[in-house]
Formats: sequence, C-alpha cells, structure tokens
Amino acid sequence: MHHDSPTHPARPRQAVILAGGQGTRLRPFSDLRPKPMIEIHGVPFLEHIVVMLREQGFTDVVMLLGYLPEIVTSHFGDGSRWGLRIRYSVTAAEHNTGRRLKLAARLLEEHFFLLYCDNYWPMQADRMWRRFLEAGAPAMLTVYTNKDGWTKNSILLDEQGFITAFDKRNQTPGLQGVEISYAIFHRSILSRLPEHDNVPLEETVFPVLAANRQLAAFVTDHRYYSVGSVARLPFTETFLARRPAIILDRDGVLNRKPARACYVRSWAEWEWMPGSIESLVALREAGYRVIVVSNQAGINRRAMTEAELHAIHRRMSKEVTVAGGHIDAIYFCPHDWDEGCECRKPKPGMLFQAQRDFSLDLTRTWFVGDDERDAIAADAAGCRSYLVGPHRPLLPFIQDLLETSFVSTTQ
Repeated sequence: MHHDSPTHPARPRQAVILAGGQGTRLRPFSDLRPKPMIEIHGVPFLEHIVVMLREQGFTDVVMLLGYLPEIVTSHFGDGSRWGLRIRYSVTAAEHNTGRRLKLAARLLEEHFFLLYCDNYWPMQADRMWRRFLEAGAPAMLTVYTNKDGWTKNSILLDEQGFITAFDKRNQTPGLQGVEISYAIFHRSILSRLPEHDNVPLEETVFPVLAANRQLAAFVTDHRYYSVGSVARLPFTETFLARRPAIILDRDGVLNRKPARACYVRSWAEWEWMPGSIESLVALREAGYRVIVVSNQAGINRRAMTEAELHAIHRRMSKEVTVAGGHIDAIYFCPHDWDEGCECRKPKPGMLFQAQRDFSLDLTRTWFVGDDERDAIAADAAGCRSYLVGPHRPLLPFIQDLLETSFVSTTQ
C-alpha cells in the first residue's frame, strides 16, 4: 500500500476525460450523439474506458462535456452503477480543450490523469505513476511509438524519455511517435492556461513544457484504438471483441528443450512435452487464439536454415490440427544475442507484433514461457506471465486458466 509523503505521494485515483468535442470526423455517426457514445458491441465506447478506469483502481471520474452533454450524463449518472463517483463540467460545445480544462479547475485534485474520450489504450496506471515520479516533471504524456505508421508522428523524444518537441501539425523534421493523452498532470499546469481565452491545451501548454524539458513521456509499443474516425472503427470493434488469446514460448513449453546452444534442426529431433498437445486442443475448444513466439538464433549462427525452421513449424502445426487444436501464428527471432534487434527475448518485440496483427490487449493476455527471459519479455509488454518447469507443467495451468476464465465470463 502506498502512503502520501513529500517524496512519494500516493497514486492519484482521479481521471479526467475530455469528452466535449463535436466529432466532425465521425459524421454521420456523431450527428445525433457525441462520438464517445458510439456503441461498440452494444456498449458506448466511453463505457469501455470507464470500466477500464474502475479496473485500474480509479474512484473519481470527471467528464468535461460540451456537445450533446445530456446523452452522456443520462447514461452515466453519478457513476454508482460502475462503483465510481462521476461528476461533470459542462461548457460550450465550441470550447477548446484548454478552456474546458480551465473551467473545471474547482473539480481537479493536485495530481490527475487526463484522457481523450476517443482513444482506448490498455493503461497500467501504477507503472505510469512510477514513471511520472521518476521523471520529476509537472506533466507526462503517453506516447505511442508508431513504428507501424498507424498515424502521423507528432513527438520528438530525447534519450531520457522527455518530449523535446510537440508538433500537432506534423511539420518538425525527425518526429517519432504520437501523443495519445493518457497523461498525468500536476494541477499547476492550469496556471499556464489563459484566464479567458478559448485555446487548445495541446497547442498552448505542451510546446512550452517541451521547450523547458518539463514534459515527460511514457513510451509504449502497444497500439491504441479509437473512435476518432470512421476508418478506425473496424479495428476498434475487433479489439474490444476481446477474443481470448494466449502466447506460448516454443522450446521448453511445447517441445523438449535442446541443450544450451543447440537447436531442433529437423522434425526427427522434435519431441513434444507431455500435455502440450492436450493443452492446445483445450485452448482451441475454449475459443482461444494460440500464438507461438520463439528465439531461433540458430539461423543466424548457421546451425540451421530458415527453410528448415519453417518445415518444422509446418509439421508442428499439422500435428496440432490433426489432434484437434490450432496454432494461429508463429513468430520467431533469427538474430544472435548481440545483434541488437527488438525481437529477441527478453525484448518484447514479437509480443507487440502479435498484438498489432491480432488486435490483442496484452494486459489481458498470458505469456507462458520456461525461463527468466520470457518473464522479462512478458513484463515489458504488459502481459501476465507463467513459467513452466519440471514441477510446473503446462496442462494443469491451462486447465486452471480455462476454468477460471469460464467462471469469470458466466458469472
């Protein structure tokens, strides 16, 4: 449990959501309702965010409204249905984000999280707070690395993880990453907003903070999902469908692990671990996607060829299918340990690639491995992890996982 102290204040439990815009890019969907109230799987998009906030331990939510506010207030009320206190600051629909925040000053605590209503990103609030305290800045923004070109870059970062340029117009050379809100602010930033002018927070405060090295970044490779435009809706629907998935290491989890610096070079050298095929069958029957990730440095060490690895994986997948299971995807890293890639575990690159390809929520996804590198990769990606071993076999873990999942989804 964290306690307030001069050096380590307790993590804020207040989330402030900017939800007042008119959503012009979402027309005609937003003609009759605010964009965060567009339904995804029968639930307003904003409710998905509210549920996540509750799961992350927030207790107080302040919604900054403008356009068609009664649709939001009538749905959420005082928040008691979600075990939260929800309050509202309603201002003119044409107000910019800075003005909206300034007019809500009386509701804001010393530190608060700030979210955009049209972005869903699976936050890890405790980890974000630790980064905020470590940075010692009055403000921190979450920055998506955007290595996949998901959107336009707007951020420059230094080596210490501070934002040195914030350019919403995307004109500064060398921009890398995009700000997605999920910010943490000290209340003092309100003093940087003009008393009466209608200004955007992003263009008024952020560039000045960045210029003075007062704007920290929480950097993430986990894609965010949005209702900001019609083109984004199918991706968001897939993500929020939350089809269960599990990520498995290969050697030591599915097959018997070869000796150190040795590799499975052909199917003749493959030996299934006890219970591994039964585990894969059970996962398919429960509707899980199964994704395999594996370090295979033997390729770049010339112990085997990529073609030989693919032949092993085709045979592996076929035997699983014949037994009644299914492997949805296999990712492997061919690099040697000293090549500096982002995919070799304990780096989490393969997990993030799977996340993007399958619209996974890694904070709800288990990664099962067999050594410490797997646990480090899982932690870096935000996954839950489990390590199998001689006294911790795979099958009982999978059976417990599926039984627990069934109970939680049927209650």
